[in-house]
Amino acid sequence: MKIAFVGKGGSGKTTLSSLFVRHLAAHRAPVVAVDADINQHLGVALGLGEAEAAALPAMGAHLPLIKEYLRGTNPRIASTETMIKTTPPGEGSRLLRITEDNPVHDACARRVRLDGGEVRLMVTGPFTEADLGVACYHSKVGAVELYLNHLVDGRGEFVVVDMTAGSDSFASGMFTRFDTTFLVAEPTRKGVAVYRQYKEYARDWGVSLRVIGNKVRGRDDLDFLRAETGDDLLVTVGDSDWVRAMERGRPRPFSELEDGVREALHAMYEAADASYESRDPERYTRQMVHFHLKNAESWGNARTGVDLAAQVDPSFVLGEERAPTPQPA
Repeated sequence: MKIAFVGKGGSGKTTLSSLFVRHLAAHRAPVVAVDADINQHLGVALGLGEAEAAALPAMGAHLPLIKEYLRGTNPRIASTETMIKTTPPGEGSRLLRITEDNPVHDACARRVRLDGGEVRLMVTGPFTEADLGVACYHSKVGAVELYLNHLVDGRGEFVVVDMTAGSDSFASGMFTRFDTTFLVAEPTRKGVAVYRQYKEYARDWGVSLRVIGNKVRGRDDLDFLRAETGDDLLVTVGDSDWVRAMERGRPRPFSELEDGVREALHAMYEAADASYESRDPERYTRQMVHFHLKNAESWGNARTGVDLAAQVDPSFVLGEERAPTPQPA
């Protein structure tokens, strides 16, 4: 299952995505956690030290390796130089599994031990000094989009992506890559503004959007969020001493997390799991192709010097029946 966390900057998006990752790990679910935010804080939220988190390998730095591996023997892709962030898989492409060891995971993922289990963590990487003034952050996020486009995941397996803040994720087609999108909203006008924008942009794309109210302190906050988000409001979370201790660098065992927060995480898990029944591999593949053709026409053909529409395999549908054999960990 592919899960995105989005929301306004400062809404608690990274905190809640890290709590959800911990919840999944505590229940021994296979998890790949991806920090795709320009502010790279997910590693620290999962308990890494600042220096350890900063040393994580950046997916963007390994883009040539990612392309070479995913290309496989696909005859429609002449070379890795003609692959862009939206290049879809076809016959001969290598596909990925959450639970397997492969060159992409070996290069880009690091295992993080939590007191409830273990997860693989990948990061897009922060802006570097060389990027300033000349690069767009979405060029780094492109590695995540390629990863998701070639991923075959089943029920009970999770990729959790901490996305860029606000509605920036609509700068690519990655917003359509998820089974469930959790939008974290504070009970304020600014807090729900991103929700309204996201809801409008996602309206025609079949995006499963659920709102997680954060920093909710009473009935007025709850009533405000219900009035603004309606049935999209799934659950709310209030103040947490456990979270405060974690943010101060004094982590407690996950077993000491407050019951109210734990119940909210379980409700999120139930919503994510239920979305499995609505999966539509043909729509997923069709949307992938749509954004690839759009990017090809907009800039990809000019940059690569080839007609990228030829990369589309019209008979290929990305579904679980194409799952590669998982390799032992």
